[in-house]
Amino acid sequence: MSLGVTEIILILVVVLVLFGGKRIPELAKALGKAQYEYKKAKEALQNEAKELKDTVEKAAAEEEKKEAKKEEKSDK
Repeated sequence: MSLGVTEIILILVVVLVLFGGKRIPELAKALGKAQYEYKKAKEALQNEAKELKDTVEKAAAEEEKKEAKKEEKSDK
């Protein structure tokens, strides 16, 4: 479902009526800052999740090595 030209124009008219012409640049600037902060926070969370995943995979690999050594010793 996408917005057509008519719907976009209607939304713009409603915004203009509600906020007035003088406040629209302020709102656009605030929206831009909010979008930037959202992207920055999203990237930070993605990086943190990747680091956590790498740490868990590394710990699992080390645990497997320990188990393999333990089994090797018990076989002797």
